[in-house]
This record gives sequence, C-alpha cells and structure tokens, in this order.
Amino acid sequence: MANTNLEISKSAKIIYNENFGNILDLPVQSNLEMFKSFGILHFRGFGINYEQMKAFAEKFSSRFVLDKDRPIVDQRNRFITLVDPGMHYVSPHCENANSPFRPDLVWFCCAVPAAQGGETLYWDGVRVWEEMSEGLKDLFISKKIRFSQKFPAADWKRFLGASATIADVKKTLQGIEGLSYQINEDQSIALEYICSAVVKTKYGNNNAFANSLISEHKNPKGAVTFEDGSPIPVVAISQIQEIMNRLTEVISWQAGDLVMIDNSRFLHGRRSFTDTKRRIFSLLSYLK
Repeated sequence: MANTNLEISKSAKIIYNENFGNILDLPVQSNLEMFKSFGILHFRGFGINYEQMKAFAEKFSSRFVLDKDRPIVDQRNRFITLVDPGMHYVSPHCENANSPFRPDLVWFCCAVPAAQGGETLYWDGVRVWEEMSEGLKDLFISKKIRFSQKFPAADWKRFLGASATIADVKKTLQGIEGLSYQINEDQSIALEYICSAVVKTKYGNNNAFANSLISEHKNPKGAVTFEDGSPIPVVAISQIQEIMNRLTEVISWQAGDLVMIDNSRFLHGRRSFTDTKRRIFSLLSYLK
C-alpha cells in the first residue's frame, strides 16, 4: 500500500504519495470518508494518467456520463474528455447544474500544466452561501431560477448514445420535476429547467450556493432568469461575484495530479492561458 502524508490546503485535502506507490492501492473507504468531509481530494505524486483516473474513479462510481461539449480523448474510454475547449477564463459553475442531470463527482487529472495560467479555480458553495447577505439569501430562497437551453440532435445523441431515438429522449425527460421540453422539427430539443440556486449538499445536508448561475448569466448562448421570466438583478449578480472573488481557491497543477470534486458543494472554473500544450482530462460520474 502507498505511504501517504496528509495535509490540508485551504478547502481541499491534499494526499501526497511519498514513495510513488499505485493510487489504486489506496483504501477506498477512508478516502471516501475524507471526501465526505472536505468535498475535494487532491492526489499528488502518484503520476496519474487518464486511464488510471478512470480506474480509480470506478472504485467510487456507479456510472459515468458524457459532457456534450468536451472532446473525447479515447473511444475505448469514451467518458474521458479534455476539459472545456479554448483557453479562455471559465466562470464559476457546477457541472450540468443547469439541467436535472447533475453528476455527483467531477474528476480532473493533469497531463501537462500550462507554463503560465490555466489553474483550476474552485469555490465552496457552503461558504458562498454563508457570506451572502440576508437580503440576497431571501431573494434566492423565495425565487427559483429558470435555465433555457437548446440541444441539436448531435448533442443529445452524444449524451444518450449514438443510437438514441426521439422515443428515448421522451422516456429520459418525461416526468422530471421542474423540466419542460419541446421537440422541434429538426429533432433539436428546447429545454427549460426550473430549480433553486440553493442546493443541499450530498454530505451534511448543508445549504450551498452551488449552481451555474454566474456562468450561464455570462454565456451569450444561454438564458437564465427567475422562474417567472423576470431578469436576475445585476446588483445581485455583482454581489455574488464579489463574494466569489474573495473566496476563490486555486489548484496549481503539476503533471500527474488527480482531483476529485463534490459537485453538490463546489463550483469550479479556470484561469485563462495561452500555452497550447496544456492537457487536463476530465470525467463525470455518480457515486455508488
């Protein structure tokens, strides 16, 4: 078994490998207990590649899901993707929080860090909620938010599988609370999803401002309003952004790092970069 030295760095628990043993030898239950407590585990010194990330993730996961926008790395391991394309700044978000298909876990591993910039950023949604004013809390407790999206056929087939049909779409979407949809003549699907911006964490049942409100508000292709269609006040967005600016935490990548994130509690994003050699792989899954 690998000899590890544990150290806390801000919100994340960093697990160092002192003798470069195999990460697959680490005890699952003790790591799961740490994950429940901290919400982010950062494994360093194990020299992880994306295949090892998948093998390690399988110990904790019941199933994997594929993000519709990220490039697939390996068709044999089709759930492994590169992170969001481009080199731009990525705003705070929880993965797929603008839909009812939010995964429990987000996994990242680093093959090549950027020479400068490109750090992954993260925010503890529990702390964000605690820092919000009572007026801001009251606003988001009393009003749900509405995400509007459109998915071309190629996108939903990527999510459901290449052989998926409209009947499969209806079966998948029917009866989900807060979700309404329309199937268009070109087989694209317009979705509207209504949910609270305040979620209960999977572990601890704490309130967390863990959502995709900021990222979708800035996304020219997205549409986010209150449930009644009224716009979310700019002053509210500014106040949330100011809190997040104060609470930003950073993963400064080293090659071979692996990070495991609780998607019910933590938002994540990234700093911009210009190094085309940067390679960060990702994986989304549901806990067993």
